[in-house]
Amino acid sequence: MSKTGFSYGKIFLLGFGFFGISLVWSVYNSFVPIFLKEFGLASAIVGFIMTFDNIFAVTIQPYIGFLSDKTRTKLGRRRPYILASAPLAAIALAFVPTAPSLAAMIAFILVFNAAMAVHRTPTIALMPDITPSEYLSKANGIINFMGGVGALLAFFVGSMLYNLNKDLPFMFAAALLLASSLLIVAVIKEPEAPHTAKESEGALKDLVKSLVEAFRDEDPSLKGILLAIFAWFFAYGAVEAFFTSYGKWHLGIGESRAALILGFFALTFILASIPSGFIASKIGRKKAINVGLLGLIALLAVPLVTDNVTIITVTMLLGGVFWALVNVNSLPIVVDLAPKGKIGGHTGLYYLFEMTAFIVSPPIAGFFIDIAGYKTLFALAVVWFAIALVFMRLVKKERRE
Repeated sequence: MSKTGFSYGKIFLLGFGFFGISLVWSVYNSFVPIFLKEFGLASAIVGFIMTFDNIFAVTIQPYIGFLSDKTRTKLGRRRPYILASAPLAAIALAFVPTAPSLAAMIAFILVFNAAMAVHRTPTIALMPDITPSEYLSKANGIINFMGGVGALLAFFVGSMLYNLNKDLPFMFAAALLLASSLLIVAVIKEPEAPHTAKESEGALKDLVKSLVEAFRDEDPSLKGILLAIFAWFFAYGAVEAFFTSYGKWHLGIGESRAALILGFFALTFILASIPSGFIASKIGRKKAINVGLLGLIALLAVPLVTDNVTIITVTMLLGGVFWALVNVNSLPIVVDLAPKGKIGGHTGLYYLFEMTAFIVSPPIAGFFIDIAGYKTLFALAVVWFAIALVFMRLVKKERRE
């Protein structure tokens, strides 16, 4: 497929890549902590093991992004990594629930996390590879929608399969990851690689150079969007990590109802993903993100002044819509600011700042909760979304001219 054309059908097919990624992570995050606890591990140790994905994401994904930019094969730049990583991740995931010992389970977990870190950036980079600049927000909306469908499938079908046999959700997710990966490799034809990418320069050196350039460039746009990404994922990561605990220990509503409220946030995010891309195409990505941030700041201030569960439920329901405006339109700015031949690398930079935020925000949020209670969770979120809004002022342009 040429990048000069655009096909919604192709983007929906490509969305199966993110569908598979979201599906396996939802199954993994839902059930692996239970298996680890059954081995008698302390919750702190379980929590540390569950950060392996973010650690691998920060250390591997940006490197693989730049490495894939420099790769030249008959299959293209991205597809070799997808083909190599998907089977390995699927096999490791399928064996996690059957591991005969804690050491074996951790080994499978490590292999799965490493393979998925290799898998994600090339899969997502295919979207800007084949999509003209003016369609990037619409395309990313479709990709996020498909990812949301995968997550919902994991929660609903996965939970039913788990009740039948604890191995089944993992086999189901592994099979769909493999099938979705093979589908996109078969149907998505990569455009010819630009000749400007310097294959001779090491990927790690290119990563460091791109980071330095982003923060030294006279145009602060890339620096601004990367810092904003860190800030809003810091806010989001804190709320996501502690909302269920907030519901149980502060509101007194129990874990299941709190999780359901958070599920409403996820549901409206999914439903708003595609419209968010179309809105950005009309008013611009930066304006769409700013509207989303303002909405989130206003909504997340509500739990600071009320403990009414109905009001908080409505707040989270609306919050998913504004989060879609932010999340859907940020990656298109990052990749559209990429020099020719460095789309994969800029995709890796996006995940570097996102995953770093996910690593640091929960312990910091937990520290403030321990000191001053659960309402500080929302004060922290409001502050960091406001910081993101300030960083967005540095974004002077949405694409490289």
